[in-house]
Amino acid sequence: MVHVVNDIQISPDRLMRRVDELAEIGAITGPRGHAGSSRLALTDDDRLGRDLVMTWMRDLGLDITVDAIGNVVGQMPSDSGLAPVMCGSHIDTVGTGGRFDGNLGVLAGLEVIESVMSAGVQLPRPLAVAFFTDEEGARFPPDMLGSLVYAGGMAVEAAQRIVAVDGTGATVGSELERIGYLGAAPCPGPAPHAFVELHIEQGPVLEQMGRRVGAVTGVQGISWTAVELRGVSNHAGTTPMSMRCDPMFVVGHMTAFLRSVATEIGAPQVATVGRVELHPNLINVIPASATFTIDVRHTDDKMLREVEQRVDDELRRVAADEGVSVSTETLARFEPVVFDERVVATVVAAARRRGEEPVVMPSGAGHDAQMLARMCPTAMIFTPSIGGISHNPAEDTSVADLALGCQLLADVMLDLAADRHFEHEGIA
Repeated sequence: MVHVVNDIQISPDRLMRRVDELAEIGAITGPRGHAGSSRLALTDDDRLGRDLVMTWMRDLGLDITVDAIGNVVGQMPSDSGLAPVMCGSHIDTVGTGGRFDGNLGVLAGLEVIESVMSAGVQLPRPLAVAFFTDEEGARFPPDMLGSLVYAGGMAVEAAQRIVAVDGTGATVGSELERIGYLGAAPCPGPAPHAFVELHIEQGPVLEQMGRRVGAVTGVQGISWTAVELRGVSNHAGTTPMSMRCDPMFVVGHMTAFLRSVATEIGAPQVATVGRVELHPNLINVIPASATFTIDVRHTDDKMLREVEQRVDDELRRVAADEGVSVSTETLARFEPVVFDERVVATVVAAARRRGEEPVVMPSGAGHDAQMLARMCPTAMIFTPSIGGISHNPAEDTSVADLALGCQLLADVMLDLAADRHFEHEGIA
């Protein structure tokens, strides 16, 4: 077998053509004319996007499998019998998404495989690229659903029963069948030899530090909670402040409390109220009810649990003082994930060979890689986000940085396919 790293050169033009073509499916125009994408999981546009990527996989002659949660894996033909080095991400988006979130990791994987095959390089292990179902969780919570099921973190039957939040009554299973992606391959899927995910940072750190590469050490723990508050609806002009049972007051207090706790603890603690719904939602009426979401994240699970408890205690205290009833529901909870030190070190070494000093950093957002880390050595490569913007049609990354990220993905996958690892020392 031949092991070549520096002689394999990806094609930035081919990569960008695929990025642009996929972005046309579900294309939206944001403020100031920014071109984004809206392909919610298991919608007709998601099906069209899947069909397009599957066509590219077939054109390369990849062996393709579709599993019972709709995850798609394309693998280079091989008679080695060895587990592949896999990369990948997702192609579903939030409702007002950009062109690179998730898509980059999938299309860069296709580019790496095409570049290797075109060069005629024979590898000890095959390469594979995957796109996982419903990473965003925007239509079918929780997020990272497909990769969670692939890694054995949720039974496929339970995942197929999840109901859409859009009020249609559709389930994951019924929509997979409707769009033709209810596959036959079993879940959990076969464990790769290793997994690497290329992704835009979705944050400002790389840009602010003037660096072009992030070597991701792990993913913050994530806790999502839905809160329902019930008070007493009444006239906004005639009800004295001392006699109100106002659920919106509780929402406002908790929003400020979350900011205070996160500021007190400091980075990497973050806390957010992301969605608020009132009934009735009228200017001159005290709301009868309010629902809102709480999102807290930290890289240390002990600290995450402490914050969760502090938030719950404060919520129940202020609600009781206001005479408002409280019910809560855990929407998602993922413990912090630490990536494989040797794979992270391989990313660092590859960046340095290309003349780049990477930022060794955790991810503040959830990614499919954190699920694959349950079953194989895993790491991620970050490329900068201009202005730190993501989940927004204005999301952007320079072509040069996208190309560098794709090239590093190729270098790392080839190292891993030849069982070349780098020691942990020196990655910081």
